[in-house]
Amino acid sequence: MLLTINMEILYFAYAAVLALAVGVASGYLIRQKIAAKKANSIESKLQRQEEEARAQTKELLLEAKDKAVKILEEAKSQERERLAILARQEERLHEQNKRLDRKEIEFEGEKKDLERQISQVKLTKQEIEDLRAKTQGELERVSGLSKEDAKTLLISKIENDAKEDLAGTLQKMEKYRREEIEQKAREIITTAVHRYARSHVSEITTSIVSIPSDELKGRIIGKEGRNIRTLERLTGVEVIVDETPESITLSSFDPMRREIAKTALLKLIQDGRIQPARIEEKVEEAKQEVQRKVFEAGEAAMYETGVLDLPREIVMLLGRLAFRTSYGQNVLLHSIEMAHLAKMLAKELGLNVEVAKKAALLHDIGKAVDHEIEGTHLELGRKILQKYGVEEAVIKAMQSHHEDYPYEIPEAFIVTATDVISSGRPGARRDTVENYIKRLTELENIANSFAGVEKSYAIQAGREIRIFVTPEKIDDLKAIQLARDIARKVESDLKYPGEIKVNVIREIRAVEYAR
Repeated sequence: MLLTINMEILYFAYAAVLALAVGVASGYLIRQKIAAKKANSIESKLQRQEEEARAQTKELLLEAKDKAVKILEEAKSQERERLAILARQEERLHEQNKRLDRKEIEFEGEKKDLERQISQVKLTKQEIEDLRAKTQGELERVSGLSKEDAKTLLISKIENDAKEDLAGTLQKMEKYRREEIEQKAREIITTAVHRYARSHVSEITTSIVSIPSDELKGRIIGKEGRNIRTLERLTGVEVIVDETPESITLSSFDPMRREIAKTALLKLIQDGRIQPARIEEKVEEAKQEVQRKVFEAGEAAMYETGVLDLPREIVMLLGRLAFRTSYGQNVLLHSIEMAHLAKMLAKELGLNVEVAKKAALLHDIGKAVDHEIEGTHLELGRKILQKYGVEEAVIKAMQSHHEDYPYEIPEAFIVTATDVISSGRPGARRDTVENYIKRLTELENIANSFAGVEKSYAIQAGREIRIFVTPEKIDDLKAIQLARDIARKVESDLKYPGEIKVNVIREIRAVEYAR
């Protein structure tokens, strides 16, 4: 029984081992089969990819071949076009060469014709000369006189016959013609002067500023004269506050300085706040306003005289003449008067009215800058008019009014005549004023010639020169030395009565801002 059980167990064990072996063998075979299938699938996939790559490569090669063929065809087409263009150009050049050859042949023929004609003319001329010499020799032989002797004899006979009659006729014509011309000239000038009448007001060296009340005088003077000193320093004008009721006098030889000071003072009176900082602000405003007045004065002169084609720069310079005097006569009014007189005279004489009128108006334009730029007002005026493209006829007409240049056109005589008429009329000019202004200008020029001088003003009719120096360049000791040097220079260069006070002012300001 036990043996039987053991046999069964052993049998089952063998059966299990056999089954396990069969299972392992079956699994191995199955795995081999699966692996073979997988390998076959990868190889087929790779083969497909390789075939696709080959197909794509083939397509790309075909496309590249097509593009190369197209590029080659385009290049051949362009080459054919260039060859055609070159052929046409070569053909045109060939035709041009043919034409040039034909023209050269024609020119050669014409040249030969001309040379033939020249030879014929020379031959004819020689024959004429020979005939003339032969005729002259025959005449000299017959008359017994040479050519020069015959000419002298004939002229002498004519002179003797006509000398007395000619002398009498010339004397009579000269006498009556001169009287007639002088009479006509007097009539023309008298008519022009009578038709134009302008009052003659000579420029003075002071201006009166009216104030609302005498209480303002103290405010204008300021504490210890601080306000009035600031105004004098900024404008170069002497401010005179005296017992004259409700008025303040401004004294300066420069009309523009007086106008700036007057405008600034009126602004301060209107504002009511009179202090150094406010004075500086109003003086700057006054300078800008005077510049506007300058342009308005030039524009008004232009419209009054009918000269309307002047550049803006010349109009500005023309306006500056309103603040310029010549022997006490206002230069702008003098120029306007000359323009009107020139217009009338040109009409009477049948000359160019526009040229005469414009030249008379601009004849003294150089005086607007002659105190700033070296040179005579005539030369400066010519350069200004040339720079801004004024007509050459106008320049020729104005450049002779002091007879420095010859009279090139008739209008130049008119400008000179009107200058003499306008300046020579009674009350038009005062010689003493011009000499006074010249002396003050020379005094300021001497002071300004020293290094470190910022600005200088001659005041009190030239009895004092106030000099403001740059504090960074001139210290206190140098200021004392500068005053002494300027005084010596004035003594050596100027002639003047009495004495001149040289007042050197060095002002330092420290400015800082609180933020």
